[in-house]
Amino acid sequence: MANTTAVYARIDTNLKENAESILNRLGITPSSAIQMLYSQIVLENGMPFVSKLPSSAPVAIGGMNQAQLDAELLKGIASMRNGKTYTADDIDAQFAEKFGE
Repeated sequence: MANTTAVYARIDTNLKENAESILNRLGITPSSAIQMLYSQIVLENGMPFVSKLPSSAPVAIGGMNQAQLDAELLKGIASMRNGKTYTADDIDAQFAEKFGE
């Protein structure tokens, strides 16, 4: 028997069920899928896919350089001068609609 070890992870129940349904149709066990992922991580020397935020997602201030931050602040000032203001609840609702949060 090969030298094996267990991997434990907590994931969303619906995500697990949906993924396992797909794996089942492919004839792949969850353990095999994890083994395949780990093998690809070793072969790629990193994640076997690009892991980044979609370009439409909001960018954290810490991820901006000074010019980008200044440009965003100027947009906000221009909006205020044009009478475009929003409450925190308005912004929360817009983010929930756009990003599903």
